[in-house]
Amino acid sequence: MDYQTFEPSRDLSPLVKCYWTLESPMEENPRRQTIVPDGCMEMIFHYGDLYKQYMSDGLCVVQPRSCVFGQLTRPLEIEPIGETGIFSVRFHPGGFMPFATIPIKEMDNKAVALKKLFGNDGTALESAVMHAKTTVEKINVVESFLSGRLTHETIDRFVQSAVETILSANGQISVSLLSGQTNIDRRQLERRFSSAIGLSPKQLSKTIRLQATLKLLLAKQYASLTALAYAGAYYDQAHFIRDFKEFTGLTPKEFYGENLEMSSLFYGTD
Repeated sequence: MDYQTFEPSRDLSPLVKCYWTLESPMEENPRRQTIVPDGCMEMIFHYGDLYKQYMSDGLCVVQPRSCVFGQLTRPLEIEPIGETGIFSVRFHPGGFMPFATIPIKEMDNKAVALKKLFGNDGTALESAVMHAKTTVEKINVVESFLSGRLTHETIDRFVQSAVETILSANGQISVSLLSGQTNIDRRQLERRFSSAIGLSPKQLSKTIRLQATLKLLLAKQYASLTALAYAGAYYDQAHFIRDFKEFTGLTPKEFYGENLEMSSLFYGTD
C-alpha cells in the first residue's frame, strides 16, 4: 500500500487536519480491514474501485463513490472489491461543522453521499476531483469548494478550546474537570459537542485516549499490558481491555496479532 499525507492551506488548517491518498493493487483474496475511531470526520473520494462496508447487522453495502463519513463510535469493517485509489480530507474534531447541511450527530457511523449533502454542487465536486490528474489538483479543487462555503464565523470557540484541552491531555481528563476549565455547564457542553462534533466530551476523550494508547502498543513502548493500561490512565487492566474492545472489536493481544493494515497506516500520522 502507498499512503501519503499532505498539509492543508493556512486558511483551512483550523478545520482540515490533512489530506491523504491511498493506493493499492487488487488483492487475489481481499481481506476485511478494521478502522478504529479517531475523533475525525472524513470526506472520501474513491477514484479507484469501491469498498464494501460491513454493517452492525451483518449485512454489507458498497460505499458511495464520494461521501463524508461521520464520527465512528465503534470499529468499522471494510473490504476492497478491486484496485484501491482513495483521496480523502481528514477534518479536525468539529472541523466539518461549517460545511454540514444535516445535523452532525445524524452522520455517526454513516457514509453520506456528497449528492445528499450538497445536491448538484456535491455532484460537481465529485466530478472535478475525479477528473483532476494529480493530488495537488485534487487538493486545489477541494480547497476551492470548502473556502467558498466559509462565508462567516462558524467555529464554536468554546468547543474548540475544550477539544484542544482533551488532545493535550491525551484524553485523560474528566468531563467535570473539562466543564470547570471551560466555564460551561456540563449539559450545555455536551449539547454543543454533539452539535459540533457528533460525539459527547466523554466519547471524544475515550477515543483520544485509546488512540494514544494504540500508538504506544504499536511502537512497543510498554513493559506489559498492565503498564500500558496505567500509562493510559485506565483504572485497571480490565477497564483498559473493555474500552479497547469497544473501539477495535478485539482485545489488545488479538489486535497486535491481527493484520489491521489499513487502520495501522493512520497511527502516528499527526
